[in-house]
Amino acid sequence: MICLSGDLHHMSLGTGNQAHSDFPEIQIAEIYLKLLEEAGIKVTFFVTGRSFAEEWHYLEPICSSSNVEIGGHNYNAFKPSLGHRIWNKLTGNYNGPYICQKIDAKKTIEIIQQKTGKKIKVWRNHMYMHGPNTEKVLADLDIKICSDGVKKDSNGLIPHSTGIYNFPLNIIPDHEHLIHAERTPQWIEWWQKRYNWSDDFGPESYYIEEWIDIVLTGLKQNEANGITSNMIIHPITLYLCDKFQSFKEKLLPWLADHETVFMSELLSRQD
Repeated sequence: MICLSGDLHHMSLGTGNQAHSDFPEIQIAEIYLKLLEEAGIKVTFFVTGRSFAEEWHYLEPICSSSNVEIGGHNYNAFKPSLGHRIWNKLTGNYNGPYICQKIDAKKTIEIIQQKTGKKIKVWRNHMYMHGPNTEKVLADLDIKICSDGVKKDSNGLIPHSTGIYNFPLNIIPDHEHLIHAERTPQWIEWWQKRYNWSDDFGPESYYIEEWIDIVLTGLKQNEANGITSNMIIHPITLYLCDKFQSFKEKLLPWLADHETVFMSELLSRQD
């Protein structure tokens, strides 16, 4: 069983990927979604609240698809970042104080409900930023699952004392491990030297063909071990790699042959 997700951001965020793209990020997500719909694949999209305020005309057909579940992804994606950097330096918590996190999450939840008529159940913080208040904030707002972080040996929903479940990714992520857009080999080398960055899958980045092989290996291993795969694909990332070509040739057919579920569906499958 596979839980496929993706993060979508407002164009005014001005990410490196967005700067390298010839289409707005959410329009690219609609192209990607059509591939999933034709293959009968479900996806959970975590979307910034500001996207609903600024780009609802692009988001509406995505949100109305029966193949899509919507989750929250902060309102402004931690922008402006100066306050977050200062709070992180003072407290070790980039997300900010409890009250600020709650205001942000509540604002995101409310605009999604206003636009779609649906109350969301799932959440992922931008950049997987997970702080000491994250579970309480989300539980207080009736969110059921938080999918932050990367944990290679993760096996299903992890209960928290607040009543919420954590659900880290257990398949190698795309954006941080793919050579694409501004993430050239030279840029990645500079990044490694500056931040010594690594996640549970290591520090390396790959070209799209090799990355897909690694993803498929992980999916097959989880399937053999009876583990639910939690994987992420940013549509804009795969578009910038090769306009979805490798995805269509190798990964899409494999996903189409396996059961995919919305993240919230995992709640009903708990023992």
